Amino acid sequence: MKRKENPLRQLPENSSNLGEIKVKLKSILEERDISMNQLSFRVEMQRTQLRNYRDNKIQRLDIDILLRLCYVLECDLTDLIEYIPPEDND
Repeated sequence: MKRKENPLRQLPENSSNLGEIKVKLKSILEERDISMNQLSFRVEMQRTQLRNYRDNKIQRLDIDILLRLCYVLECDLTDLIEYIPPEDND
């Protein structure tokens, strides 16, 4: 009997480039002409924390914050974050 191949790929030896997660908050705010002060008030968060999301300076995504943002901005999670795969250098 032929062995079935695993459809999942292995992590590369150098896992420093797995791609990136981009938070698209800045473009959403610009498109909708929403200020950080307005958003901060509506999502009940400090501007400093929101600024980190806007500027993609976060290390870990917080589900509660993502829920608040999606609710207040009336958007889907896929509107807010995007996975950018690494470039293949094979």
